[in-house]
Amino acid sequence: MTSPIIAAGRLGTPPWPTLDPFLFCVHHLDHYPDGRSDMTPNASLAGRNIGMDFEGKNGWRMYHGDTIPGFPRHPHRGFETVTVARKGYIDHSDSLGATARFGQGDAQWMTAGSGIVHSEMFPLVNMDGPNTGELFQLWLNLPAKDKMVDPYFTMFWSETIPVHSFEEGRVQVTTVAGELGGQLPPAPPPNSWASSPDSDLAIWTISIKAGARWEIPPAASRDANRVLYVFDGTTSTVGGRKFDGQSIIQVHPHLPVEVQAHETDVQVLMLQGRPIGEPVAQRGPFVMNTQDEIRQAFFDYRKTGFGGWPWSADGPAHPRTKGRFAIHADGRLDEPKVG
Repeated sequence: MTSPIIAAGRLGTPPWPTLDPFLFCVHHLDHYPDGRSDMTPNASLAGRNIGMDFEGKNGWRMYHGDTIPGFPRHPHRGFETVTVARKGYIDHSDSLGATARFGQGDAQWMTAGSGIVHSEMFPLVNMDGPNTGELFQLWLNLPAKDKMVDPYFTMFWSETIPVHSFEEGRVQVTTVAGELGGQLPPAPPPNSWASSPDSDLAIWTISIKAGARWEIPPAASRDANRVLYVFDGTTSTVGGRKFDGQSIIQVHPHLPVEVQAHETDVQVLMLQGRPIGEPVAQRGPFVMNTQDEIRQAFFDYRKTGFGGWPWSADGPAHPRTKGRFAIHADGRLDEPKVG
């Protein structure tokens, strides 16, 4: 019997390795303390190297935020970000004048296109207990023909993201992108590689209770890249091979692959898609096809600021009591439909 596994290894420290069409994959998990009334940590920041704070002191990070944790304004061009906010909240603001608060299972899909500046802050809204924050941020490439499209973002509220239950509820599969069981998640932005009918793109998180197993069905395309990131759990079996701890496993897309959890629950991120197959030139926050295009991106950003920054702070945050919402660049209000 042919093994579904192509290659495997230890997962290691983020960012994790990715395959075309994905460029970048980071899992952030921060056990933030209770927050103050201004949504800053109710803890001393002494000894934290702000801007280089990736060591996870006391189990949480400030990243580039100097009051509220997060990533103050920074530019992007030539690709997309997909942010899956599993726990906690994210306050988004951008150079188009759009803004949002999302979290607790929501996802934001943003096409940077010709250029956008945005901030992503993690407000600590809970004053009476911990503010655990967990998210995946993925960078998805754009083909050359779409690298200079107008910037755009869409919200996937958690209520609209399919969650599939198998094995009497012991397996839960959340599909941010990609069909499963005939059910599709919300549509990605119109110029996304995921919107191409033959991209076969999938972003799934798979939670398997101890002792349970589930067979991931084959992809639609034989030439898609499919990678499994076992990011939580002590021991698992994937495709008949046993793995200890966090692991990265590339598998054949056209073969089913069974994942089994042993003594503890296991969580898996699956990234899949047909490769774009074009040259990639990347420098910092810009991803183009040539170095000349990268130089042009830096020149354009210095000259135009990609539209400027309409906010009074580099890392704006919404009021502590504000719920989930999004205001798009055209002024359209988007809120989750609860109940």
